[in-house]
Amino acid sequence: MLIRYGTDKNGKPVKKAVIYTKEEHLIPREKIDFDAIVIINRLKDAGFHSYIVGGAVRDLITGNSPKDFDIVTDATPSRIKRLFRNSRIIGRRFRIVHVIFGSKIFEVSTFRSNAEGSVGNDFGSMDEDVMRRDFTLNALYYDPIQEQVIDYVGGMRDIKKHVLRPVIPLDRIFVEDPVRMLRAIKYSAKTESRMSFQLRHKIRHSASLLSQISPSRLTEELLKIVNSGSAYRIIEEALDTDLFMALQPAASAMMYADKNFESAYMKSIRELDELVQKESDARLGKKLVFLIKDFIYTLTDWKKELENHSAQGELYTRTWTECRSFVLPMNPQRTELEYAIKAVLSDLGVHFRSKKSMKNSSAVEEKSAGAPATGDSVKKSQGKSGNPSRRKRRRSASYSSSNAQ
Repeated sequence: MLIRYGTDKNGKPVKKAVIYTKEEHLIPREKIDFDAIVIINRLKDAGFHSYIVGGAVRDLITGNSPKDFDIVTDATPSRIKRLFRNSRIIGRRFRIVHVIFGSKIFEVSTFRSNAEGSVGNDFGSMDEDVMRRDFTLNALYYDPIQEQVIDYVGGMRDIKKHVLRPVIPLDRIFVEDPVRMLRAIKYSAKTESRMSFQLRHKIRHSASLLSQISPSRLTEELLKIVNSGSAYRIIEEALDTDLFMALQPAASAMMYADKNFESAYMKSIRELDELVQKESDARLGKKLVFLIKDFIYTLTDWKKELENHSAQGELYTRTWTECRSFVLPMNPQRTELEYAIKAVLSDLGVHFRSKKSMKNSSAVEEKSAGAPATGDSVKKSQGKSGNPSRRKRRRSASYSSSNAQ
């Protein structure tokens, strides 16, 4: 174990951080993405300091494979951009650089100062940058060239002891960024880390701050939970800390009102985790099924709807409207929510004809109704959509028929 020293305001040497060697942190080098090492090497060759930071280091220490490798450096965004032609600067206020290698995107950010708190945008030093990190287990810096982990805040110890401890003082951490509450329950669930009474108490009393967060950012956090493979444990923590009411208010209200719905909903969340663990690349719509199916079951007596031959298009439209409201403030891609709704309705026996079969059916109807089958001039005048007046009559007849039912 090595020690990193700095100096105090009087110029005296003071201990700043502990440095763990490869024999101590036991991170296997083969788990480091080769392109991440290329980025760090190029930054170092240009005279800059550069490290892998955050969740990737935590995952490497706990024996997991990181999904992303975030990189931090003392190079400014413009200097990073000049070093990498395969990059782009994103963000207006908090500018970071995306370095692109094929389908992979590496986020490279510059050390930030904590002069304006943990959400300021001034560039700073590594000593300042670490004090902006949310929790100690995310505040480790890894140098893959020297194979050293630099620990300013006791993060290595907390990971080994399964303790979730904030870096930023409790009176500021959630006020400055309420989304950190969601990260806290996510890290606690995924790493099986204990939250102190004070931290849990603070989250409960700060839950209302999530109302300030935009739907797009809440959607991003919710989708991370859906894709995590640990959604059951995370949602349990969210319910215990009153955060789920901000994430999914409709589902929360139904769970509080009906224990049977709560049991069914949480069982579906377990099934979601099983799907993600078996099929991590499954499309989002397949995962959303588990968030909405128990709600859809409550909308009507589906057996009676089928016996009465209710119009399937109308059933779908009503269900879509209700589900869209149910998942708010989450705003998933429309096609994925449609996929999920149709999958649940199909399991209930409500089936939909494909667009191709509907077109073929329309063509047969036109032909049997005496529509001209040949003649270029007739085809040109009708175009692809056929005779407008005939379509209008057909719609009217269909509407009258559905009203008669």
